[in-house]
Amino acid sequence: MSALDPSSYTATQEALARCRRYRKEHGLYGVVDSALGRIMLEVGAVSAVTMPADLGHRVRDRLSAQQRCGPVIGHPRSGRWTFLTGPSDDSYLDMALFSDLFRDCASVALPGSNIVLPSPTDEHSAYRIWIHPPDGDFRPDLAEVLAAVRECHPQHRTAGPSANDVSASEPV
Repeated sequence: MSALDPSSYTATQEALARCRRYRKEHGLYGVVDSALGRIMLEVGAVSAVTMPADLGHRVRDRLSAQQRCGPVIGHPRSGRWTFLTGPSDDSYLDMALFSDLFRDCASVALPGSNIVLPSPTDEHSAYRIWIHPPDGDFRPDLAEVLAAVRECHPQHRTAGPSANDVSASEPV
């Protein structure tokens, strides 16, 4: 698309309208990158935790059982989900947390980095979609989402012994 392409202009106008709605209705103060038609939100007042979709399903269920879930962005092509949370904090400096998240292929967005919110162009191409759209300006605390991620780690799920488990009394 060139700068004079009418579809590029339309995509930018749609993104601007969506961005205004995000600001007014949800307190998500993003800006539009007109070259890409994407809505960018700087991490600070809003933070994010990204993880594989299968873990995201469990985290969403856990949060929904405890309270409202908050906004969740799906990335269908990469099979990942991003949970929007309240303000960022220094939790990304916690090495034990970093290790837990790394093991689960999850991460916390660093302050000053950007989150890309679903734009009309993203949704039409199924590149970025709302799994759980924003509900007003509610977002769970970052600590609540991180606790849910840790609770939903596969080792915390109850399961019987697997066929690969060998007890000490069995011959090897």
